[in-house]
This record gives sequence, C-alpha cells and structure tokens, in this order.
Amino acid sequence: MRAVRVEERELRVVDVPEFAPGPGELLIRTVASSVNPVDDKTRQGLFGEVEELGWDLAGVVVTGRGDFQPGDRVIAMSHQLSTGRGTWADFVAIPEASVSPAPETASFVEAATLPLAGLTAVQALDWLQLRTGERLLVAGAAGAVGGLAVQLARARGVEVDELTRENREIGRDYDAVFDTYGAFVVDLVADGGRYASIASQAGPVPKQAGVRTTNIEVREDGAGLRELVKLVDDGVLTLRVDSTFPVRDVRAAHERFWQGGLNGKVTLLF
Repeated sequence: MRAVRVEERELRVVDVPEFAPGPGELLIRTVASSVNPVDDKTRQGLFGEVEELGWDLAGVVVTGRGDFQPGDRVIAMSHQLSTGRGTWADFVAIPEASVSPAPETASFVEAATLPLAGLTAVQALDWLQLRTGERLLVAGAAGAVGGLAVQLARARGVEVDELTRENREIGRDYDAVFDTYGAFVVDLVADGGRYASIASQAGPVPKQAGVRTTNIEVREDGAGLRELVKLVDDGVLTLRVDSTFPVRDVRAAHERFWQGGLNGKVTLLF
C-alpha cells in the first residue's frame, strides 16, 4: 500500500507492507486527510526522527467491530506523535474509541478537515469553562482551529472577539483567551479569567496573578468527534477547504500550505 514517509526532511510516497488491525482496532481505507501545522513541524524534525505523518482521517471501514461495520463512512484523529500511527496511508488501523461516523452533510474531503482542528478547539473551550454571555478572545481566529473555536463558542452563547496577526485592535478584560499561535496576551484577561494556549512550541503561557493558564494537549476522542459531527450536520459548524491534492502530489500540498493566505485547509485525496 502507499504511505507518505519523511526521508531526510523530504516527503516521499512509498510502498509499505499491508497490515491487519490489532485488538480493539478498526481497519479503515483512507479517502482523505488534511495538512496541519504539526505535520510540517514533524517533517522539519522538530519532534525528532519521525517517519510517519498525518493526524486527520476520513474514510471507509474495511474491518469492523462494535458499532462500525464494513462500508461505514467514518472520521478519526490519530495522535501521531504519541502513537507513531500516521494517517497518510492507504489503510490505517485505529482504535474504535477514536472513531466517529462521518458527517452526513459533508464530503470526505470536507470531513477530513474536522478531527484535529475540531477536537483541539472543543477541548480548549471545555477547559475554559465558558458561560453564556462571557467574553472570549480567540487569537489566531483565521486559522482552522481558531475558526472552529469561534463558531463553537458563539453557538454556546459566548461573545467572541477575533485577534489575528494583522489585527491588534481589540479590547481588554476578557473572561477568557484561547491562543492558537503564541500571542501571549495574558494582560488582556480580567482578574479571575482563564487563558488556554495550544502553541506548545512557543513555550508555557506567562504567569499573571489572578489568571488561570494552561497549555492544551489534544487527545483522541471518538465521543467528542460524534458531538462535532452533529454540529456539522445541524449546520452549526462550517468546514472550509482551501485546496485538494492527490497524495502523489503531497509536496505540492505542502508548498500550498507554506504559501499562506489559506481560505480553509489544504487536503489530500487518496
């Protein structure tokens, strides 16, 4: 089967042996995935020598178990850095607990943009414990994670302001800040507020008296994906695709990712 591997910091599509799912795992035929910042950081060697890439998965069940039968359309997120299980391959074996039915209202390509970005956003918002009417600042709202966080927070009745690298004209005294790129604007949080960052490469959030802070580490969560899928099918969440490349053109996909100015996620089609 085909799989994307990193060889001397270069992306290559190679043939690798097929495999069978282990205990508690589903075998899924990959239809689409997407390019995330963590994939490019991995390619650059920032997390050590890692061969496999890919966190997002949208595809069809080949070997089922539990609630999933062969032919079912599904999505999943693989925490590639901790499991070593990349999703950029024709077939992926992944724990049943990490899998969700795919959205009925979205294509495979659209669905492939949801797992990592959606789970990151919802897990951060859950930690922030936002209540109706509170004020949230999303730093990096133009990105995939930030864009979904804005939609999710507004659906919960939260007042949201958006901070981008280009727009620094924002207010103060927010109840919470969700920081996706290391803006570290802790001074904008009101006393007793919360600050969550996913910019692990930028380091820990600076401490400030009266503000609770954390660095969010996303985790696999099939149940959480099911909730996100429902929001997509209910029209609450909109999924954005910038461009789609066949997996054989994975280098071109990364070049598009590096160009910036994306109107959604760069996706791979298998």
